[in-house]
Amino acid sequence: MNKQPPIQGPLAFEELRQTNEHGAEYWSARDLQSTLGYSQWRRFDDAVKRAKVSCETSGNSVDHHFAGAGKPITGGKGAVQFVDDYHLSRFACYLIAQNGDPRKPEIAQAQKYFAVQTRRQELSDQVTADKERLELRKQTSEEFKALSGAAQDAGVQSKMFGVFHDAGYKGLYGGLGGAAIKARKTIPEKDNLLDRMNATELAANQFRMTQTRDKLARDGVRNQAQAIQTHEQVGKEVRDAIKRIGGTPPEKIPPAEHIKEVEKRLKHTTPKLELDEREAGGLLGEVSGKSSKDKL
Repeated sequence: MNKQPPIQGPLAFEELRQTNEHGAEYWSARDLQSTLGYSQWRRFDDAVKRAKVSCETSGNSVDHHFAGAGKPITGGKGAVQFVDDYHLSRFACYLIAQNGDPRKPEIAQAQKYFAVQTRRQELSDQVTADKERLELRKQTSEEFKALSGAAQDAGVQSKMFGVFHDAGYKGLYGGLGGAAIKARKTIPEKDNLLDRMNATELAANQFRMTQTRDKLARDGVRNQAQAIQTHEQVGKEVRDAIKRIGGTPPEKIPPAEHIKEVEKRLKHTTPKLELDEREAGGLLGEVSGKSSKDKL
């Protein structure tokens, strides 16, 4: 499938628009995937699922805005296979942009585009920050698992995983291991350290993990001691980069509220949006019997 250019204005997004049998406009999720900066369907599908939840909890019909579909993909030898896809209303595209990874420039551009349309979502700064932190926490958890797998491939025994991961913390936090970081920040011992990091600290640790994983593979490390040393060295390099740009050393960043409190707050937060009758109908076109205003 050809990679679409990122959304940078009305033209790039509108060129992907199609029309269904009801005469209603729609967009293919597979087309939007690369346009919104996602290389993996799995990650993009997660954003779609979050958008569907936002649609449902707001009182709008998911069926009016998200329709399951299959998309034919031609393989290298001309074989055609069907992959999962969604037909999305304009409102669905808007919700996906709002629920996408906020660090992706394509998502930021999409959010700006929709912000100048009539589909404005009244999200507080707190909700926006909560969504960003929650997304980063999920991604960091995935990266932690991937790094553990890379460490195993590099020769780290399972009983040494704690030492291996602590080495990364020591490099990034100026010699402080996980327990020492908790003590310095007065974080309860039972708490997962990642659950008490704000977005900035999570991003620094995620970068440390991805760079360590790549370096272990690139250097062909197959020795436990070398793998542990590599993790600590990468942590030091990330720390030095933070210093060079004038950032706050991670050990000096105050602990954030527990991530479970963030999840709880977002679960009970309902964004506000008004849709006109045509937009409320979504993939079905105008729906009779609806009021002129549907509130999200």
